[in-house]
Amino acid sequence: MQKQPTYTGLLVAVIVITCWAVSITLLMRWPVNFANPWLYVFVLLQTHLYTGLFITAHDAMHGSIAPKRWINRAIGFISTFLYASFWYPKLYTKHHEHHNHVHTDKDPDYHHGSFLNWYVRFIRNYLSIWQIVVMAVIFNVLKIWIPQANLLLFWVLPSLLSTLQLFYFGTYLPHRGEHDNKHQARSLRRNHVLAFFSCYFFGYHYEHHDLPWLPWWKLWQAPEPPKR
Repeated sequence: MQKQPTYTGLLVAVIVITCWAVSITLLMRWPVNFANPWLYVFVLLQTHLYTGLFITAHDAMHGSIAPKRWINRAIGFISTFLYASFWYPKLYTKHHEHHNHVHTDKDPDYHHGSFLNWYVRFIRNYLSIWQIVVMAVIFNVLKIWIPQANLLLFWVLPSLLSTLQLFYFGTYLPHRGEHDNKHQARSLRRNHVLAFFSCYFFGYHYEHHDLPWLPWWKLWQAPEPPKR
């Protein structure tokens, strides 16, 4: 039985969005020096925070942010726009198609091809011309005040790397190949630290399909998949 979400999910969402906003604001003025190892640490940090934005939107799609529908929608719109100007209703529809038709030809997240072909198809399913136009306009406006190197390194690059992180740990590894369970998904080996840093516990993917209303920050508490 689905449990009613509490406002704790809203607090978690606000924390994730705030961390992303503070980090990217500071990094927009950080002096770029490729000899400084912190630059690469900050790119990885920003990538992780971008992934957090998308995972927050994902929780909104499942109504896990707060008890009120309008709050979930508002957080979903905010998170997806900040992530890469995605249109939340389109993502909402396609994600629920994934849950309703998992591992079939009607599943927008599934593909029989190679890793690269699957990834390209995955991106094409969610990307739109209007989204690219909006991002291009925002980029060129921000260049007026922000160095281009900072925009490319801490705004553009982390969002692109994040798509790979989300795809690899949240789609490709859990759904590739054949499965012998009702959710057509597998979970990565349990290690809560690695699970958090890899994809906010979405490597526990069978658990997510089994309990889709469970927010990301509770997935580690879900029962392990049945052994076969």
